[in-house]
Amino acid sequence: MTALETAAPVTAAPVPLVDLGLQRDRIADEVAEGWARVLASTAFIGGPDVAAFEAEFAAFTGRAHCVGVGNGTDALEFALRAAEIGAGDRVAVPANTFIASAEAVLRAGATPVPVDVDDEHLLLDPDALSATDGLRAVLAVHLFGQMAPMARIREVADGRGLLVLEDAAQSQGATHQGVPMGGWGLATGTSFYPGKNLGAFGDAGAVTTDDAALARHVRLLANHGSEVKYQHPVLGFNSRLDTLQAVVLRAKLRRLAEWNAERVEAADRYGSLLADVPGVRMPRVAPGNEHVWHLYVVRVPARDAVLADLNAAGIGAGIHYPVPVHLTGALASGGYRPGQFPVTDRAADEILSLPLYPGITAAQQERVAEALASAVARHG
Repeated sequence: MTALETAAPVTAAPVPLVDLGLQRDRIADEVAEGWARVLASTAFIGGPDVAAFEAEFAAFTGRAHCVGVGNGTDALEFALRAAEIGAGDRVAVPANTFIASAEAVLRAGATPVPVDVDDEHLLLDPDALSATDGLRAVLAVHLFGQMAPMARIREVADGRGLLVLEDAAQSQGATHQGVPMGGWGLATGTSFYPGKNLGAFGDAGAVTTDDAALARHVRLLANHGSEVKYQHPVLGFNSRLDTLQAVVLRAKLRRLAEWNAERVEAADRYGSLLADVPGVRMPRVAPGNEHVWHLYVVRVPARDAVLADLNAAGIGAGIHYPVPVHLTGALASGGYRPGQFPVTDRAADEILSLPLYPGITAAQQERVAEALASAVARHG
């Protein structure tokens, strides 16, 4: 048994899966000042802060255009619609993803086609993509803080004439071969849900692209199909980036590189603490990737029992995601069955997300590692 497995029980305060209060407190004064400015000007819809954030986030990602929208799911749907993907089109999505990836495809009128992931990184497998017929496009999902293998995905897509779009909800600040999220596809949807690396104080999202016509189309879709008041050349939606959330996002964006560096430091610490713990399969950084550790996902035997022990010990571990997207009721019409995507299905029984966020302390991580080692030894 390792030293971690024999450590005495810990009676410290609970360790949350994520602590959003730490970030809130770091930007409280700046947000209060910005919100006061918005309230004083009564620029509650749109206004300078939305335009400024769009320009700043476009520059951060290296894209020519950013269009803020109400949430990340709308961002994906609008990117698909603006790319003229709809009824009759089949869009590849990784089987290991949050439901929003497939949901956006369905909402755009197209058909999501699950594709298995690689066993080492749980990202969309280009070989599996290459073996999937009848596709119009691929929605590559950057998961857990690192980007999908975009160079190989683009190689497969270009060889078959497929459109490439990106789901970057979990990868703000990540790169693949030095190219930031959004630099490999026609358009990218991202989420600013509060727990993301760049998170608002509520729902928010954005589409980034280098295509001016596509950006204009997304802006139309998000604003009732209108550029000029009471003129609606296309059917649109009501999904604008809230001005108060733009203030929050501007404050957080200025600190994102620092906070991502704190995530990397915390991930490295877990790597050292857990390196010699039997039964814990560690996450790996894929070749060419700069990982920003949105989540720290290990794989363990008897996962549900291990999770129960951790939660009982005050460790806020979780699962991302316990039900593969192809086995959800939302995709029941596809007739998918357990075992059809073996890597994804096996991983769904093993994956475990450990607490990781900017501001997590070494003592908290040591407590997590001790509890995990003890639980795996007990149930493994």
